[in-house]
Amino acid sequence: MAESVSVFGALPGVTGVAPGAEGDSAAHRLAAFEELLQRHLRSIYRVAYRLAGNHDDAEDLAQEALVEAFRAFDRYQPGTYFDRWVYRIMTRTHIDRVRHRGRRPETSLDAPVGPSGDSLTALIGDIRDDPQHRTETVDLDGPVQAALDSLPEEFRAVIVLADIEGLSYDEIAVTVGRPIGTVRSRLHRARDMLRRALSHLVRRS
Repeated sequence: MAESVSVFGALPGVTGVAPGAEGDSAAHRLAAFEELLQRHLRSIYRVAYRLAGNHDDAEDLAQEALVEAFRAFDRYQPGTYFDRWVYRIMTRTHIDRVRHRGRRPETSLDAPVGPSGDSLTALIGDIRDDPQHRTETVDLDGPVQAALDSLPEEFRAVIVLADIEGLSYDEIAVTVGRPIGTVRSRLHRARDMLRRALSHLVRRS
């Protein structure tokens, strides 16, 4: 992903702002969002990849979640973990997509959204081209990702957030919108299911 790629003008409702105080406020909001996004985009994509299971679906999931995140950016509290906040949106988006696949319209990421006619995909760029990203995702490809894919969505989400991203129980509870007791129970069951799914690799070694 090219470092010069900008998300300015790539998100609905942020272009064509009139000059003046309102325009300055919108520009400041967009600049703040872009700064946070560029800082955390790699980790956001990594979680999307572990949830979705492949590069194409992960990119779609990350982009859809980022559109929703920008629309809700007024509710983001500056100084808190931006990546955790996006994880929450993305996890719920992913579970909703799986449950309702084919029953609701998808956000078009290829339609022109800015005055230059660029699409969100073009302006954010293809995250898969980033060499460091490739290293980070390939490390867990193959049998481990296949085992993750075999887990129900709610269980996959907690094990990705806990064992890959290192979130605490409290953070995961906020992210998935469930009580800590539910998170602990799901994580225990997810680890057990993952252990059984990978048991053939342990036996080989």
